Amino acid sequence: MKAAQTPIVGVMEPVTREPGLDDDSARWLRELRDDGPAHEAAVARLHELLVRGARFEAARRRRTLPHLRGDELDDIAYEAADDALVSVLRRLDDFRGDSRFTTWAYKFALLEAAVKLRKRAWQGREVPLEPESWAGFSSAGLQPHASVEQTELLDAVRHGIEGVLTPHQRRVLVALAVNGVPIDVLADRLGTTRGALYKTLHDARKKLREHLDTQGLTRYLEET
Repeated sequence: MKAAQTPIVGVMEPVTREPGLDDDSARWLRELRDDGPAHEAAVARLHELLVRGARFEAARRRRTLPHLRGDELDDIAYEAADDALVSVLRRLDDFRGDSRFTTWAYKFALLEAAVKLRKRAWQGREVPLEPESWAGFSSAGLQPHASVEQTELLDAVRHGIEGVLTPHQRRVLVALAVNGVPIDVLADRLGTTRGALYKTLHDARKKLREHLDTQGLTRYLEET
């Protein structure tokens, strides 16, 4: 029997690269998973990358926040970069190499900045949970038969929302689909998560479609 070889102390084993990753992405993962100076340097470089991404998103959305000064936008960008850094480091094992690591990480900064800027845009504003006016959904200038169909459809949708959905489903559907409230803003106001709201919205739409189907209106809904 061949004797087991004793590893030589002080000799570093070759670093293996995960299959399918480009060299730069593999280096990022290796250094971020390190527990020494290489890790600290990689984290600093990553944070700089995320700050650039968050600043880019803040600049892109600046017109929607005219009341914010440049330093306030920069503070939001840094906060978004900090949160994005935590998310990236926590999800390193999720990276599969479908893109370069920097591209994958950059998207975390864009998402965090977008969420924070949307929340800031709605800060101090009331979140409408009821439709302001159903009349706004009517289209003018329709032919008589189309106008009748539209009225019938809107009545059925309104009755379905009011009578078929649960109060929570109604609030979520109206806020997101009717009044255009951003989902992260609604999640923050209701003290829940985006995932929970997506599930509620899905269930509400399913129940509403079933309600319309019983009245023979689903086909018209799909055509429009």
